[in-house]
Amino acid sequence: MEREIVGLIGLGLMLGLLVLRVHIGIALISVSFGGIYYLIGPRPAFGMLSTLPYDFTASWTLSSVPMFLLMGYVCYYAGLTRGLFQVAKSWLAWLPGGLAVATIWGSAGFAAVTGSSIACAAAMGRIAIPEMQRAGYDMRLATGSVAAAGTLGALIPPSILLILFGVFAEVPIAKLFIGGIGAGLVTAILYMAVVVGLALVRPHMAPRLKELPPMEDRMRDLRETWPILVLLVVVIGGMFGGFFTATEAGAVGALAAILIALTKGSLSREGLWDSLKETLLTTSSLFLIAIGATLLTRFLTLSGTGHMIADAIIAMQANTLILLLGISAIYLVLGMFLDPLGAMLLTVPVLLPILDDAGISLIWFGVFLVKFLEIGMITPPIGMNVFVIKGVVGSEASLTTIFRGIFLFLAADAIAVTLFIAFPQIILFLPGLME
Repeated sequence: MEREIVGLIGLGLMLGLLVLRVHIGIALISVSFGGIYYLIGPRPAFGMLSTLPYDFTASWTLSSVPMFLLMGYVCYYAGLTRGLFQVAKSWLAWLPGGLAVATIWGSAGFAAVTGSSIACAAAMGRIAIPEMQRAGYDMRLATGSVAAAGTLGALIPPSILLILFGVFAEVPIAKLFIGGIGAGLVTAILYMAVVVGLALVRPHMAPRLKELPPMEDRMRDLRETWPILVLLVVVIGGMFGGFFTATEAGAVGALAAILIALTKGSLSREGLWDSLKETLLTTSSLFLIAIGATLLTRFLTLSGTGHMIADAIIAMQANTLILLLGISAIYLVLGMFLDPLGAMLLTVPVLLPILDDAGISLIWFGVFLVKFLEIGMITPPIGMNVFVIKGVVGSEASLTTIFRGIFLFLAADAIAVTLFIAFPQIILFLPGLME
């Protein structure tokens, strides 16, 4: 029992460090190393600390992380994503709240070349919010729609969160990616319903555009998106068709993005350098957290705390619905204070044996988990997407205004996760076609 107590104390210390705003990677590594040192001595502890980082990062599957990041950064710095909002605007402006609807679907398109919710919100915010301001949109709707739409960035593949979940849960990443498509489309449709409904009930919040572009301009805008369409066909089509794995898709996508950018002549030497630099910095930060989570898994295994918590939950004999509601509550709370990657890697080692015993599909749960993690990106008090949008708009909108703007989108998220629980085939149908 002493070992389990050590594990619980370690978890408590870790939460304390996170409250003090210590970087989650440092908190995970320091507490896990200290616990292992106490349990089995200095030599094994230092041995794990010296070998585990290499053993983890040398994984072939994880090579897809920097590749997908590089693909996204090349698309951004080469300007391949600039036409996404414009084409969505050209074709959807006739709808009530057309600019906000265009923002949602433009974000869905941007999500297909990035794996980051923050990057999606920042990029679309700089493009869409000024357009909505000029059209007379209420700032609550303008900022809230962009912050919420940004959450599609980590749900629609390629998704860095889904890759890391697949590595830890040992499930096919390609199936996680394809499952994310269904969840992402349902989320985007519900967000669109919120915008259209709000624009119909309160038309002053989203004035309709007085002039719609002619068909000639719409077709021209559509042609400008060919680079993204090519990448979608290559990456998603290649995985779904079984031509290459998700790991190989990252390298293929990065190479395709570079070749397309060079063909268009839009990728400068400085842009390529910035893409490589951003890729290295982001990958390093992600891997630091992931290494800490791997050490935490070893610590919880040695202490028996993970199995103790799992056994306690199983002993409650909760049915699947009660279990999922409890897990949902945990992630709602964690999402208010932790970044998505930290919240996932902190809890997955404990939850995996529970999910296995309950017979819950890990493909379904991986997508369901990422959806909850992204809800945390727009929930107060620390909704990262909200702070990103605040940085974009500056003094033109307060944090309170933006948080008020995302309220109805949170209601749409609640409907989405309810649908995912009630109809798991929303997530599992497309992956099932790959078998």
